Parts: sequence; structure tokens; C-alpha cells
Amino acid sequence: MRTEGQSSNVEDRRGMGRGGRGLVGGGLGMIILVVIGMFFGIDPRVLLGLASTVETVQQQVAPQKIEGKQGPVSDQLGAFVSGVLLDTEKTWNTLFAQLGKNYQEPRLVIFDGATPTACGTGQAAMGPFYCPLDQRVYIDLAFYRQLQERFKAPGDFAQAYVIAHEVGHHVQNQLGIMQKMDEYRQRMSEAQYNALTVRLELQADCLAGVWANHAQNRKLLEAGDVEEAMRAASAIGDDTIQRRTQGRIVPDSFTHGTSEQRMRWFMTGMKSGQISACNTFEGNQI
Repeated sequence: MRTEGQSSNVEDRRGMGRGGRGLVGGGLGMIILVVIGMFFGIDPRVLLGLASTVETVQQQVAPQKIEGKQGPVSDQLGAFVSGVLLDTEKTWNTLFAQLGKNYQEPRLVIFDGATPTACGTGQAAMGPFYCPLDQRVYIDLAFYRQLQERFKAPGDFAQAYVIAHEVGHHVQNQLGIMQKMDEYRQRMSEAQYNALTVRLELQADCLAGVWANHAQNRKLLEAGDVEEAMRAASAIGDDTIQRRTQGRIVPDSFTHGTSEQRMRWFMTGMKSGQISACNTFEGNQI
């Protein structure tokens, strides 16, 4: 994939230490669930239904503020990620304008090791994630080595897909979908809400595909790019991960959807290029 320029919404915190305060008051079980959720890119607030709890915690313990380096990123991988973010901004500004809405661009924070966020302390082991409370996407670029070596999904477009998926969560936040999730959480069983979370994640995959459609129209995609995204989507499907890590599949514990579902919804968004194609919440089947 080619990129054209860099986003002005990137904050580089690399080399700034591991300071910051995490969530308190929830106990070890809560922290473990947040870590699990964030490792797979799940909004911790959505996964746990912690909207009110997190807000209370933030009032009691404000996260340490770290101002990272602003401006163009000098290293190749960081510059690529910044370029991908810039292109997502072009896509979503255009599509939101068509809806008569104003797209508030997210910030992307590059860090190493750990960093404070409004959702608690972000750590490299969590993988990339989106925090709706500060509207930032967080990524330790070492994750891309795991994507290549552990998940066997190499390629620059696989890397771009990861960013586009997290930006997809920001789009959901901007459209009010996450707020509705919070409301549903209050009147659903755990199993029902977990199934709804899968639909939320598949929608983020579809929105990543919508961006890919527009990037392709701007002649930024290269031969093999779509295949790289498909390999990444397949590698991080719940069934594939469970089969590899525990030797069996437990559908009731899915959080993101199967490999087939993730690939299919990404391609649904890519073929259409429209937000309206990404209604994963409609119908009995996903």
C-alpha cells in the first residue's frame, strides 16, 4: 500500500517511559478482563459494560498526562501508520459530510511498553486498541512483529487493516453506536450482550473495508494488498485463535467473530464503500 503524507493527529510517546495510572477499584478480575479485551482490540468499556464505573474512576484518579512528540514521524513504520491514519481521515470526512455530519478525527498514539489512557494504563501486551473516553487509538508498533510471526499475517496492508479496524470503532463512537451498546448492556443477559459485542466488532471490520474501498479508488492499494488483509482477518478470528490456544472452539465466548465472518464483513464493506452496508446488527445471522 502507498501512503500520501502524514496525519497531524499522531502523538509519538515512544521513549517517554512507562508511567501512568491504571483502573482502580475493580479488583484483579476486572483488570484481567480489560487486558484480554484490549489485546483483541475490544473497547474495554463495551466489553465489560463499565461506562459508569470508568467515569467514576476517572473522577477519582485522573490519568497522568503525557504529551508526546507532535508532527511528522521520522521512522518508516511510524510514518506508514501516520499515512494510513491520514487516509482514513479523508475517507471518513467525506462519508460523514454526505450524511450531513461532522467527523471529529481521532488521535493516534504510538507508544512503547506502556502509556496512560483515559481507559486505564495501556500496555504493549494488550495489542492495538481504541479508548472511547479520550477518542484515541493506541498502538505499540511491536505488535506488527507479532502479527507477522505469531499470527502469520505479514504485509503492510495487514498493518493498515489493524489501524482501520480501530478507527472503525471511533466511527461507531461518532455515530452513537457505542452509546447504544451501553444502554443495551443494562437490560441484557451476559450471553446476549456478548453476542451483541461480536456484531460490534464485525461492524468495525466492515467499516475497515469501507475505508479500503476508498483507498483503492485513490489508487493507493497494490497487488496482493487485499489478500494480506484477508490473511490478517482470518488469523485473528475467534475460532482460529481458540483452536490454536486451547484446542477447542467455544462459540459462546466469542468476542470478535469467526475467521469467515471477519473476512466476509471486511469484503462487504470493501465492495460497497458505504456505511449503510455495515449493519451487522440486523437479522439473526451474521
